[in-house]
Amino acid sequence: MSDRIKVQMEYPIHASPSMLYKYFSMASSLDEWFADNVNSRGELYTFIWGDSEEQAKVIRYDTEDYMRFQWVEDEGTDCYFEFKIQVDELTNDVSLIVTDFAEEDEEEDVRLFWDNQISELKKTIGA
Repeated sequence: MSDRIKVQMEYPIHASPSMLYKYFSMASSLDEWFADNVNSRGELYTFIWGDSEEQAKVIRYDTEDYMRFQWVEDEGTDCYFEFKIQVDELTNDVSLIVTDFAEEDEEEDVRLFWDNQISELKKTIGA
């Protein structure tokens, strides 16, 4: 077990669920907003930021709904990061739920990181 805490954030997104899904499920779309470059080989994704490189595996997904990744360095723990699309049944409003894990003293940094990343995503898709 990890001593990190689960951090969940919800972002309203003005986009269709099918369009939004491709922006977190395809390497060619992830590198438009999430990292400088993203490569994938099957379930293994390589995220590149400048000179830094991190790898994550897809550990769970449902087409058109969500994608869960786990950093290779977190294998054997319960930590992951996940993108999940939620559609309100009454209003049809679309939200992106992002789940990540952080050390207790880094929770605010994780929230700021995702706020910035999702802001980039919204600019990219024009939402």
